[in-house]
Amino acid sequence: MQGFDSTRDIVSQAIVAAILAGVFALLAADRVHRVLVPIGAVALLWAISYFTPFRLISFETAQKAVDFNVILLLFAMMALVGVLKTTNVFPWAVDRLLVRSRGNPGRAARLIIWFTGILSAVLDNVTTVIFAYPMASEMARRLGINASAFLLPMVMAANIGGTATLIGDPPNVLIGADPRSGLSFMDFIYNLAVPCTLMMVVLVWFSRRYFATDIGRAADVDHAEAAAPTGARLENVPLLRTTCLITALIFIGFMTHGLTHMPVAVPAVIGVAAILVAQDYYYLKEHQPTKEERQHGVLAILEKDIEWPTLAFFLFLFVLVGAAVSTGLIESMAQGLAWAIDRISSGFGLSPRATLLVAALVILWVSGILSGLIDNIPYTAVTIPLVASLLAQLKAGPDGQILWWALALGACLGGNGTLIGASANVAVTGLAEKDGKRISFGEFTRFGARVTAITLVM
Repeated sequence: MQGFDSTRDIVSQAIVAAILAGVFALLAADRVHRVLVPIGAVALLWAISYFTPFRLISFETAQKAVDFNVILLLFAMMALVGVLKTTNVFPWAVDRLLVRSRGNPGRAARLIIWFTGILSAVLDNVTTVIFAYPMASEMARRLGINASAFLLPMVMAANIGGTATLIGDPPNVLIGADPRSGLSFMDFIYNLAVPCTLMMVVLVWFSRRYFATDIGRAADVDHAEAAAPTGARLENVPLLRTTCLITALIFIGFMTHGLTHMPVAVPAVIGVAAILVAQDYYYLKEHQPTKEERQHGVLAILEKDIEWPTLAFFLFLFVLVGAAVSTGLIESMAQGLAWAIDRISSGFGLSPRATLLVAALVILWVSGILSGLIDNIPYTAVTIPLVASLLAQLKAGPDGQILWWALALGACLGGNGTLIGASANVAVTGLAEKDGKRISFGEFTRFGARVTAITLVM
C-alpha cells in the first residue's frame, strides 16, 4: 500500500490523544513492561490507520518520525562505555571518588550532581548520563544505599545543566538555530547559566531532603570502610589511551556542531567505529583468534552493553509522537496556547508589556507540563513559529526575547517531570534495569515532578 497523508480532523486528533493518555496510564500503572506499552500503542495506531477511515500515521511517515540521530547517538555511547568497561576504568575512578568523598554518601551525591550538571552544559545530556551512570551506580553499591538516591538526582542534573547552553539540550539547539530567535551561543550562557546554577544548588538541597535516609543529614557521616580502595587497577592501558583520545575528538565534534552542522550521531558513530577497531587490534596483538569470537570485541559489546530494550522504547515512542504531529494534535495544542494568551490579555485589558509577561508565564508552564507528556523536540519545533508569530503581534522589540527563554526553560526543565519526558531519563532507567535496579514510572515521576515544579517556579 502506498503512503497516505494523515487525516487532521478533530476525531483523528482525539484518537491519538486518547492513545497517548492510555500509554501514560499503563506506564503509571506499572503492570506490564514499559517497552511493551509503546509497541502496543503503535500497533493500535497502524490498525486504525490501515483499516478505518482515520489515517493517523502511515508507515512511511513513521519512518520519518523516528529520530535516528538520538537512536544512533545512544547506540554509539553505549558501545563506547562498553569498551571503557573492559579497561576497568570505572571501578578505578570510583575508588578515587570515594576516597575524595571519604565514603560520605551526601558528599558523594554532591560530586555526582555537580559533575553531571557541568558536563551536560558542554555535551548533550544523553551522552553525559551514559558516561556518569556506571560511576554513580557503582558508588551507590559500594556505599550500600538505594541507587535511586544517586541516579534520579543525576539525571535531573543532566537536564538542568543542559538547559544552560545552546548545545546542552535539543530544544535549545532548535531555538538557537532558528533565525527568528536571533539568539547566539553567548546569549544562552548570559541569560540561562546563572538561573541553572541556582537550580543546581536547589536540586542538591531537595535531593538530600527527599532521600534523607540515603544522602540526607542523617546519612552525612564518613564511612572509612566504604572509602577504602578496592585495589582496582586499569587494564589494557593502550586501549584506554586510544579510547580517551578518540572520545576527546568525538566531544570536539559535539561542541563544534554550530560550525560543522553535523548531527551529533555522526561524530559519535565514526568515533565508536574507530574505537571498536582499536579494541580488536589490541586484542589480536596479544591473543590468537578463536572460534568463539563472542568472547571479545564487537559481538560482546552488542550482546552485553547495548541496551536494546531502551532503543526499542525510543523507536516506538518517536512513532507515537509522529502521529501527534502528523494529525495536527501538537499544532492544535500550540494554537490553543496562543488563544489562551489572547483571551487573558483582552479579558483583563492588559498593556503590551503585561501581555508579554503573561505570555512568557503561560509558555513556560504549558511547555513544562507538555514536555513531561510528549517528546520536547517536536513540541519545540511546532511552538517556535507560534512564539515568532506572538512576538510579531505584540511588537515587543528586544524585550520579546523573554518568550524564547520561557520556551527554552519550559521545554528543557519539563523533561524532568516524567520518565519519558527526556531521552536521558529513559536511557538511565533502561541501564539501571539491566543492572537489576528497576526504577518505575511512578518512582521517577514522584521525584521528577517535584523537581520540575520547583525549577519552573524559580
